Amino acid sequence: MNWRSAQGVDAMTMTLQRRDWLKFGAATGLAWTGLQEAMAQGLGAAAFASGAPELLPLQGLRGQDLDARDLQIEGRLPDGLRGTYYRNGPGLMARGEERYRHWFDGDGLVQAWTFGGSAGRGQVAHKARFVQTRKFKAEAEAGRFLLPAFGTAIPPRMPIQNSDSLNVANTSVILLNGRLHALWEGGSAYELDPQTLATRGPRVWSPELAGMPFSAHPKVEPDGTVWNFGTAGDRMAVYQISARGQVVRSEVFESPVPVPMVHDFAMSQRFLVFLLPPIQLDMAAVRGGQSMLDSMRWQAQDSTRVLVIDKADFSRRRVFEVPASLVFHFGNAWDEGAAGAETLHLDYVESRPLPQANAELQQVMRGERPAPQSSQPRFMRLQMGAAAPGAAGVQPSAPGRISVQSRSESVEFPVVDPRVVGQRHRHVYYPTAVDLGPRWGYNGLMHLDLETGRRERFAFGPEVVLEEHVLVPKPGTPQGAAGEGQGWLLGLGYDCRRQRSFASVFDAQALSAGPLARVWLPYWVTYGFHGKFYAA
Repeated sequence: MNWRSAQGVDAMTMTLQRRDWLKFGAATGLAWTGLQEAMAQGLGAAAFASGAPELLPLQGLRGQDLDARDLQIEGRLPDGLRGTYYRNGPGLMARGEERYRHWFDGDGLVQAWTFGGSAGRGQVAHKARFVQTRKFKAEAEAGRFLLPAFGTAIPPRMPIQNSDSLNVANTSVILLNGRLHALWEGGSAYELDPQTLATRGPRVWSPELAGMPFSAHPKVEPDGTVWNFGTAGDRMAVYQISARGQVVRSEVFESPVPVPMVHDFAMSQRFLVFLLPPIQLDMAAVRGGQSMLDSMRWQAQDSTRVLVIDKADFSRRRVFEVPASLVFHFGNAWDEGAAGAETLHLDYVESRPLPQANAELQQVMRGERPAPQSSQPRFMRLQMGAAAPGAAGVQPSAPGRISVQSRSESVEFPVVDPRVVGQRHRHVYYPTAVDLGPRWGYNGLMHLDLETGRRERFAFGPEVVLEEHVLVPKPGTPQGAAGEGQGWLLGLGYDCRRQRSFASVFDAQALSAGPLARVWLPYWVTYGFHGKFYAA
């Protein structure tokens, strides 16, 4: 089917796109009826016993709210750090005697760390609330799991209407025109009250787009324009949303290859870039009672497709090939060169192949410490053929030249300064593992200067687990490249000895000097995935 841009297309056409999308979802894993007996074997016992102290937060919370004010501050917080750091991640891992088998399955817990403002001058307040999805509310009332999860084969005990029936809203957040959203790549964004974190319900961007997947990694340009995507099997959707939260353009089209999992993408000034891994969904395994994730088959002999979409015209798409690789997260992308001879640059972190990555995330959910592994940074330079940009439509084998450079670092969750997203950047920041021995996770942060190749690090001891840290621009510093890197790195961590979580603040230009401050909670929270800081 030839999908066209939403611009100039009537509502009936868009509705048919949505119907086609939702029908596809039902045919590829949402119709689980009749698998109860086979799937019951996928459930894990609720017990979580571990001799690995760094895994304690993965036992999960029990659905309770968390609140704390006047938090203990170690060190000195920067005077200009005022606003709210929102963070999302899996928070509830078990109900009754059943436990999720995979970290990705936990129900979403959104945190708000408020610096100054309503917390008081120089003070910090914390709150955390579970996103009250339809799934969460129904299962809380029942006292047990009722619906299948992405990585856990749970027998369906209530009807599944569409992908939002399974929505756990557990991956990231975005504040758009004053409206806060909890994100999960398989379904709708869930809107929350930005002050109280109370759940308002699924966000409907337009009637034609209701229920369509909206990924957890939207890209925001410096002017506030948002770009995002969603996938379901052989269908992809791309969205352009204004800074006011209105859909400008959207299009659904056939993916170059059916891919059951695409987590993130990159954006340059002119292009959207996707790395589509060689993963096939084994429907016989799904019908036999395996979870969606366990039914994915890694095709090591196949290629990863590089899909490049022209932001000015979604119908102009080019496809390149690189050796098989799995990418969860991108740092940034930028392009240069005249129209018709562009060169794309992107940095990302290459994970282990799916079987190893999946097994590791199942092990930690059992409280077992996996063997040390490494996700490594990659830097791709894609020179597109001169004839490609001028041709309309899809080019499945576009001419071009690709080179990939690597560094032997153990890192994940790359971030750049939000002022240079989609533009040429110099600095990338990652959590990293430094002298951890057998322990799981990351205990340090790394700053990589892409121009000089210089690496700067700071590491706590092995008793600390650090999560993603975001760059917060210092107030009054220049926009764009002139201000890049002038800010603070802000993120969360967990101290295994104290069994308490904390927020840490570093000067991004003096990382090796250690944290300027740590803000301690009187309790621990589960490890999350992604967050964003919004200045007051």
